[in-house]
Amino acid sequence: MKRKNTIAMDDMSRMETMPVSKAIFLNAVPAIMAMLMVLIYNLADTFFIGKTNDGIQIAAVSLTTPVFLIFTALGTVFGMGGTSVISRAFGEGRRDYAKKVSAFCMWGCVIMGTVSSVLLVVFLDPLLKKMGASEDVFPYAADYLRIVALCGPFSLISNCFANVLRAEGQSGKAMMGQLIGNLINVVLDPIFILTLHLNVKGAAIATVIGNFIGAGYYILYFLRGESRLSVSPRDFTVKEKVLTSVLAIGIPASLGALLMSVSQMVVNGMMTAYGDMAVAGYGVASKANMIVGTFGLGLGQGVAPLLGYSFGSGNRKKLLAYLRMSLVYALALGIVSQAVCYFCSSGIIHAFISSAESEEFRWGLRFFRTIMVTDFLFGIYYVLVNTLQAMGKGLASLIVNVSRQGLVYIPLAILLNGIYQADGLAYAQPISDIISVVFTLVLTLIALFKFRKSLEKATSVAD
Repeated sequence: MKRKNTIAMDDMSRMETMPVSKAIFLNAVPAIMAMLMVLIYNLADTFFIGKTNDGIQIAAVSLTTPVFLIFTALGTVFGMGGTSVISRAFGEGRRDYAKKVSAFCMWGCVIMGTVSSVLLVVFLDPLLKKMGASEDVFPYAADYLRIVALCGPFSLISNCFANVLRAEGQSGKAMMGQLIGNLINVVLDPIFILTLHLNVKGAAIATVIGNFIGAGYYILYFLRGESRLSVSPRDFTVKEKVLTSVLAIGIPASLGALLMSVSQMVVNGMMTAYGDMAVAGYGVASKANMIVGTFGLGLGQGVAPLLGYSFGSGNRKKLLAYLRMSLVYALALGIVSQAVCYFCSSGIIHAFISSAESEEFRWGLRFFRTIMVTDFLFGIYYVLVNTLQAMGKGLASLIVNVSRQGLVYIPLAILLNGIYQADGLAYAQPISDIISVVFTLVLTLIALFKFRKSLEKATSVAD
């Protein structure tokens, strides 16, 4: 047991001695692969429901997606908050503290996941009505969410520990948990939806089973003693600033996902004015647009532990090297993936909507080509946001996440909808992306400047 713990700890230490490009590669590639599996998992329900050629069911899944994203947002509270605190703790040599943070994250996921599942079931009907579900869409959407609600705790654990394991250098293990859980979901989707004809209920059942198995993988990883972190109730505590440190980073980080969910609900509500097929088309376009964002998100999450460790150890030179190289990779990945998606846009939408002559297909292609205009900026945005989180800049991260989806996107969507109708709802996304990247870059530069000044002050005091 002790030998395994030592090895786990050494994984992050060895990263510091590697060439910058190699360290980023070893951390980012598994994270990107994991996020690609998350993408496939998120697309699978829509893809196989699309094979039913039922636009109403596609609209139902599209309408419920923002609700399920709430689980992702809650998992991010503990996942990104825990990763930031643990990686900095390792850099500072505070191993026992990292252990307590990990245990807090596990049991926080269990408690919050259970509570959120119960609340979803209790308030399901009024929530769907508030989102503008039509009489035709409502029963399908309700069936889907009632079943999906069962996976609350498991979804949070999967999302959380896919990030936390990277904080101790276990990117491969983090990837495997997501790979196994999401693969199970993808395999079960066509069986339940198309073979057993369970339709949206089948998609929901596959989602629950996939999340259960993914969470089980991470729990078994700890039970086998392969990690120097802990999920034991004995190590659970909210003292020693464990709770406040995790939430200070986790809440701002989660607000991005939470406000994305809220903004999608708002846009879906406005989109219902243009009919169920417009809702279906926009939902498909939004999910297709995740393809480019996945690479940037994976890169940002992959380098976060490296940035946090360098910050915790006071190695500004290495932190800047990681940041510069990550931004170069982010821009390159963004340009290539966006170009591929643009030229293949018709085929991508066709993968989800079988009939290229259908109304929902025309809506989907129209929206997709609009909202993907600034997709090449995704990677830059996520690297910068993860830099702020890795440096413990909770307030700056909060401002960024609230601004992007709340203070910028939603008002723009409301304004442009009044001017350009349905197209205006699509225009809002690229405009808000540009504003958000510029704003985040400014805050990151300020944080780096303050970090340099603090190191200079510490050096002068030591002298």
